[in-house]
Amino acid sequence: MVSDMKNKYGLIGYPLSHSFSKSYFNEKFEKENITDCEYELFPIKKIEELNSLIQAQPALKGLNVTIPYKETVIPFLDELDETAKAVGAVNCIKIENHDSQKDSKLSKSNFPNQTLKGYNTDVFGFRQSIKPFLETQHERALILGTGGASKAVHHVLKEIGIDCYFVTRDKTTSENEKIFEYSELNEYMIAAFKLIVNTTPLGMFPDVNTSPEIPYQYITSSHLLYDLIYNPSETEFLKQGKAKGASTVNGLSMLKQQAEEAWRIWNKET
Repeated sequence: MVSDMKNKYGLIGYPLSHSFSKSYFNEKFEKENITDCEYELFPIKKIEELNSLIQAQPALKGLNVTIPYKETVIPFLDELDETAKAVGAVNCIKIENHDSQKDSKLSKSNFPNQTLKGYNTDVFGFRQSIKPFLETQHERALILGTGGASKAVHHVLKEIGIDCYFVTRDKTTSENEKIFEYSELNEYMIAAFKLIVNTTPLGMFPDVNTSPEIPYQYITSSHLLYDLIYNPSETEFLKQGKAKGASTVNGLSMLKQQAEEAWRIWNKET
């Protein structure tokens, strides 16, 4: 079959019903007349299935990684680039095949003829997508959620010089001092943090009626609400912010930016 000859790329995570990645890349391939590549979704229920997936897909050259595996995938990789190492989360994997026995010794993974290297293109995507919207009042940020995506957001905002606090349902499991529980958020705190970034899956298709439990009544026109979710294009989180006059941004631009960065990584010479 001709399709078996193509270089294959894909997305791992679970579930993947919300993802636009497959349509994005396949539209890119068609638009740019890239005929030797294809992109698939690989919904795996546990990260341990990664090994059998790679074994079953010898044409696989690269993977994107989404919820909930951005951190748990790391032990399965041979190495991390500097950004992924600094962030502590991976959303892009480059798979390189080795032709010689000498090169195969480079691999520490379960695949002696392949090297799996982890990257974080969320950092690039988030930085590029939020820059046009930042204003002087956005000097402090609340990051909703503490998963892999939140680490990329924190990395970018810290580099920019924005003071960040995380918000979670239960902070007793964290040693991070800059962390609040949702129940602690009040009028004063919402007034003090003019940038609020949702990195949780709350509001993602198909559960579109859910949203993080923050006191939206204290949101003002000085606030910027950014949601990493892009499906739906306007989440309940963004709707409630917009109703209070806040500026709102969804994650579609971030998706496109990080996808293009992943494509560059997969195809660059190393």
